[in-house]
Amino acid sequence: MHLSFQKVFYIIATVLGLFTILILAKGVLIPIAFAFLIAFILFPVARKFEIWGANEIVSAFLSILGLFLIVGATIFLFSNQIIQLSENLTDFKVKILNVFADATLFINKNIGFLPQLDKGELLDKIKNWLNESAVSLLSQTFSSTANIIFDLLTSIIYTFLILIYRKGLVRALISFYSKEHREKAFKMFKSVQLVGQQYLFGMMVIVLILGFVNSIGLWIIGIDYPFLFGFLAAVLALIPYAGTFLGSAIPVLYALISYDSIWMPITIAIFFWLVQLIESNYLTPKIVGGNLKINAFTSIISIIIGASIWGIAGMILFLPFAAMLKTVCEQYIELKPFALLIGDNNYNTKDLNDKFTGEWFKKIKTLFSKFLPSFKK
Repeated sequence: MHLSFQKVFYIIATVLGLFTILILAKGVLIPIAFAFLIAFILFPVARKFEIWGANEIVSAFLSILGLFLIVGATIFLFSNQIIQLSENLTDFKVKILNVFADATLFINKNIGFLPQLDKGELLDKIKNWLNESAVSLLSQTFSSTANIIFDLLTSIIYTFLILIYRKGLVRALISFYSKEHREKAFKMFKSVQLVGQQYLFGMMVIVLILGFVNSIGLWIIGIDYPFLFGFLAAVLALIPYAGTFLGSAIPVLYALISYDSIWMPITIAIFFWLVQLIESNYLTPKIVGGNLKINAFTSIISIIIGASIWGIAGMILFLPFAAMLKTVCEQYIELKPFALLIGDNNYNTKDLNDKFTGEWFKKIKTLFSKFLPSFKK
């Protein structure tokens, strides 16, 4: 077996060029990538409107409007708890300052690394420091919020255009292939779209399950705003690893500050640990991992690469991208070794729960297939 220096150079140059483009053009590529994923899941809805007689523009508009209505209704359901929580932020801030001051004074009393201060002096110093850094913090927050809103609006516009021109985009891509290969190319693009669609569908199922489980658990424990904290943690779980920690840290911190008993935050932490254990080892591999069909090593590498290139957006996007790359590699003889390397075909992942999980998930897909025909086998 011989691999020429020229081929090695081309491979390295291609990989470096691809990563350079992804880094330099991330401000443009991230909204486009999210737009394609959103378009993948809205495509069956838009097609349904077209079957009912609407044209491409109207069907795309109604699909995006439906998405806005769902998101708006969700925010409205939690608006009361959000308002109540925001009203308590002032008291929450005072409690945090007191806890921090008490902890600092306790450590200083036993170790003595600071000048002797009473609690009032220490609180004044903390408040002065917060006031001095408030301007820069507000400017950074405003800038980040403005960027997020701009990227969100840009993604929605891209989604609308993709839904309108999807047929032309497919025809343009297929035209790069010779006539005898165009049918296979069309099937490949359909498979790529189905991978993205099923990934988002699986993540929505995960968010709903985690949201209800978290909310019911927090309600039983007795913390305030259980449904707000429960569904917030479920949504943050979309961010691999870091999102799960952040979603559980918020109610734990709230319980630590708001309740006198130390057992409240400890109980919440243990509860979220158990939920995360079940979600990461059972729910996600069965619901989402079964659709992606990529092995754990590829999943971890794709998340790490995505985080290093695109940050949090990359952690979310690069996982389905890896599954789409596997689908493309399977269609080319030269790239099938890469598909085998990425996929989980060489790993025996069956266990005693496979039959139950398969039947349970098949019922969910059958329910959704009435409105999303592409989920039918």
